[in-house]
Amino acid sequence: MQAWQVHENGEPSEVMRLTETGRPVPGDGQVLLRVRAANVNFPDALLCRGQYQVRPPLPFTPGVEICGETEDGRRVLATPALPYGGFAEYALADAAALLPAPEALDDAEAAALHIGYQTGWFGLHRRARLEAGETLLVHAAAGGVGSAAVQLGKAAGATVIGVVGGAEKAAVARELGCDLVVDRRAEDVIATVKEATGGRGADVIYDPVGGEAYAQSAKLVAFEGRIVVVGFASGTIPTPALNHALVKNYAVLGLHWGLYNTKNPKLVQHCHEQLTELAARGAIKPLVSERVPLAGAAAAVQKVADGRSTGRIAVTTEVAA
Repeated sequence: MQAWQVHENGEPSEVMRLTETGRPVPGDGQVLLRVRAANVNFPDALLCRGQYQVRPPLPFTPGVEICGETEDGRRVLATPALPYGGFAEYALADAAALLPAPEALDDAEAAALHIGYQTGWFGLHRRARLEAGETLLVHAAAGGVGSAAVQLGKAAGATVIGVVGGAEKAAVARELGCDLVVDRRAEDVIATVKEATGGRGADVIYDPVGGEAYAQSAKLVAFEGRIVVVGFASGTIPTPALNHALVKNYAVLGLHWGLYNTKNPKLVQHCHEQLTELAARGAIKPLVSERVPLAGAAAAVQKVADGRSTGRIAVTTEVAA
């Protein structure tokens, strides 16, 4: 089979190599899946760079989120068991963690429903307890993680403010349904949001960026507001001033979705059922901005790493011989 492999850490476009290799052999509790579509995530870039919290042995195949097919023909969602990731014709996954692919979504859309939407659902509903009528601010609203949070926020009845970088991404955020879009490259984020909210700020702030975005969040969070920290795409991990959280009476909530797979897997299943229902009635639909063949995976991961993508890029595969 064909598979992208990383033999040394570095930038994705430099260290990912498409090779011909044997199909991986499932271990105890694992299944072999034919990859129908693999979604590109920012962690794929971090894996290539050796900067992710999980460091698989070299060589490894990146690709942490797929829509695959079991030997008996079932279409499923899975997070592949590294080092046999999803940018290949076949991948391995834990049998107990497989989720049925929603019928309302095609392979690429289904692949994109998993990590980003699960993270959004847990962040907004489990951690921040977002309520209808509240104001939600989403950083990087046109990206893969942000676009999921925007759709989930709208589905929950919130007023959604999307912060983006650039006119193209601003247009995408508007199409996603944001009630207000702020282009951080052309506008003063803090002044614009404060004016739009009558000085109150946002009840919930969803931050996959860190760095300057978090500094803005601390100034824009409302009384009894909640800042949900889900990642650091900027490369800068903020150091919050806890005296500021005390004085303004807000909460900083961390979210590591992967922990739920071991700490409370039944909740992951419940979340998937909720997402499947939302997808069935059209309340959410993953934004797949590009569909590329397996040969284009390295360039796609680099594009996401560089922050040049909107929504999700899906890598699709042909049936392997």
